[in-house]
Amino acid sequence: MNQAFFNMSVEAKLMELGIQLPPPPPAVAAYEPWMRTGNLILTSGQLPWKNGELAFSGKCGAEITEDQGYQAARQCAINAISQLKAAAGDLDRVRQIVKVDGYVHTAPGFRGHPQVLNGASELFRSVFGERGRHARLAVGIDEMPLNAAVQICVTAEIEDYPIS
Repeated sequence: MNQAFFNMSVEAKLMELGIQLPPPPPAVAAYEPWMRTGNLILTSGQLPWKNGELAFSGKCGAEITEDQGYQAARQCAINAISQLKAAAGDLDRVRQIVKVDGYVHTAPGFRGHPQVLNGASELFRSVFGERGRHARLAVGIDEMPLNAAVQICVTAEIEDYPIS
């Protein structure tokens, strides 16, 4: 990618990548979609919602291929970015994507968790550049809420609010 791409605002990068952020998905139970403590924003688990529907359901290695799992993780990341925008007000205030916790709904014997979660990790890097680099947890689980293929939680550091 050229240097001009990395000098763009986050919103311009999203546009360049052809991504239109959806409204932040609402909570589906008794929790908040995101919380802020100090300069950290923590998202609750983000599922692969698209246009109000679960876009990918089932287990990777059974009903879902590794590539479909990658796309599900990417969609989870898009939803997480929407939550970060709601929390920070401006995506350019995101200093760093600190950590991504990824949960992959897996069939017995599936071992492609890292490749599936690259769908989220690579998107964060494309959107935020060096600020998108992060630590990550990749776990395979037997059951997932709403039978979703993937779920991610994001921790991001943001800049302080301007002093008025």
